[in-house]
Amino acid sequence: MSLRIRSDQVVARHGWVQAVFTVLAALVAMGVVAGVGLWAAGAADLPDGAYPRVVAATLVTAVGGTVRMRGDAGGLADTDAGLAVIPLSVSLTGALVVAAGFLRPLRHRAVAGGPELAGWAARVAVVWLLALLGLCLAARQTFRVSLGDGAASDLTEVFGVSPVGGFTTDVPLTLLFGLLWLAGMLLLALVVSRRAPLPGRVLRFQESVRPAAYAMVLLLLAYVALGVVIGLVVAATRGHVAETFAVILLGMPNLVWLALTIGLGATWNGRVDGPFGLPVPRVLDDVLRGPDISTLNLDSLSESDGRVWWLVVVNAVLLLTAAVVMAARSPARVRVWQHAVHMAVALALTVLMICLVCRLSAHFGLSVLGIGDLGGDLSGELVLRPEFWSALGLALLWGLVTGFLGGLLVAGLRRTGRLRSGRAPAA
Repeated sequence: MSLRIRSDQVVARHGWVQAVFTVLAALVAMGVVAGVGLWAAGAADLPDGAYPRVVAATLVTAVGGTVRMRGDAGGLADTDAGLAVIPLSVSLTGALVVAAGFLRPLRHRAVAGGPELAGWAARVAVVWLLALLGLCLAARQTFRVSLGDGAASDLTEVFGVSPVGGFTTDVPLTLLFGLLWLAGMLLLALVVSRRAPLPGRVLRFQESVRPAAYAMVLLLLAYVALGVVIGLVVAATRGHVAETFAVILLGMPNLVWLALTIGLGATWNGRVDGPFGLPVPRVLDDVLRGPDISTLNLDSLSESDGRVWWLVVVNAVLLLTAAVVMAARSPARVRVWQHAVHMAVALALTVLMICLVCRLSAHFGLSVLGIGDLGGDLSGELVLRPEFWSALGLALLWGLVTGFLGGLLVAGLRRTGRLRSGRAPAA
């Protein structure tokens, strides 16, 4: 009876104050990362005081929200613009803080009921939706578009055309996708953390799910850490410090997780046209910049830089390490072929996630009296899309091989006594 009372007291402490603190901590952390990254990218110089609103728009897109571009150039002109990109550095920061805040009140528990976890998550979700609504209202801006020097600029003065551009937020879609993002992060936190309590009905799944999920999160974070180290070395040795920090703080996972899939052998299709300046390694820009859709894979990249084949080596080392970690955290009774299956499924789901969040789409165009025609010098386009099925097939193959090898290695270490026998997480 005393244990039941103590459990109820713990549940009661999972209240609104903790929910508000969790959400505010996540938004502050995301805002700092996005703000400094945009400042390094030069966004602080945007006209009409747009910088804070651009930061708010970045936070909206980081959690899956929708920001719509808009423009108006009067009756003598036409405009068209669109943007679909997720700043994954900001997303990752928010995910880590939300997960830590959500799990903190549960860290001393072994088992938790479904209604308890649902109630705690619902409190966080309500505060999160209110915060997202505030961000949506703040992420709106309109400013004049400069055409520079030339015929188009002269025509705007003669005919009194004043092109303006800006952005606004699709509130319903942002609230929907923002809530789905939060639900995914909370569910992933419960699945990954060994100390997080689970309802009794799902405890039987933790032996197969938790070690694999933990290994995949570790793999993704390892790639990000490696990318940050490389970025800092580049900034220290080759200059471009501001641009490098902008990439690290806004889109480092976009680059390194793309590299992960390419190292597996996956293919992406993309195109860069117009004055887009991509903050990416030069080899990527060289392959993508052209009049037609380009293929982005190991073969096409190696034609510009043969060092890209090192991605295969890096993948092999990190995937095998992840497989070993997964097997070591699994109970000893799990067989080697089961490790291979668990690793294959987990890696395929991870690659699917990367393919969904690393896609890019951006375009803009301006036509004044037909000059520009929404596709000339006053326009630009950026597209990057994966070939899903081949990427997933390769992920399954890599997962089977590395999972089998990792299982064999851990089994051998356990037989020699160099590694303690795995056991199921406490229930």
